[in-house]
Amino acid sequence: MTQDLLIALLGFAFVTSVTPGPNNMMLLASGVNFGFRRTLPHMLGISVGHSLMVFLVGMGLAGAFKAWPPALVVLKLASVGYMLWLAWKIAHSAAPGEGRAAARPMTFLQAAAFQWVNPKAWAMALGAVAAYVPEPSIGGYAIVALVFSAVNLPSVSVWAGAGQAVRRWLEGPGRLQAFNWTMAVLLVLSLWPVVTLEL
Repeated sequence: MTQDLLIALLGFAFVTSVTPGPNNMMLLASGVNFGFRRTLPHMLGISVGHSLMVFLVGMGLAGAFKAWPPALVVLKLASVGYMLWLAWKIAHSAAPGEGRAAARPMTFLQAAAFQWVNPKAWAMALGAVAAYVPEPSIGGYAIVALVFSAVNLPSVSVWAGAGQAVRRWLEGPGRLQAFNWTMAVLLVLSLWPVVTLEL
């Protein structure tokens, strides 16, 4: 990979990682509800899970969807169902200090698995592999995955940090409830790409 292509890939990875999407909406909500430290496994799961996804997409997973189109329908249905469930969980999150036994942030494995039903993650993986690996190779796919891993974690941590920063202001139950419902609605609105996702 040339230096110019690597710089362009770094820019692509940063912009797509730091802009709003399902992962970042959930991290913002998690930062508010659980704090930055308890959200770390969620952030690491996103970073590692998405990097693995990028590599596997490069290795030919996208071809499986083209070979068997019903798989795309299954992916869309799973995405919608899971994200609606997550939106409901966010909307009904307890205030800090309430219901701690039941309320838990997303785990590393849950966050990593979520990438497979996240339409923005699919778009990022497909776009990166198509644009930045001119000659198909395991090494090229590995480089793209490593760049995403390096850029993604600091990018998504901004959202959890922002949640932590406004946590004290949102300690009033009414404010927190309004915030959580807003995050839930934004997560549902982010489902739009699922309808138009084409592999």
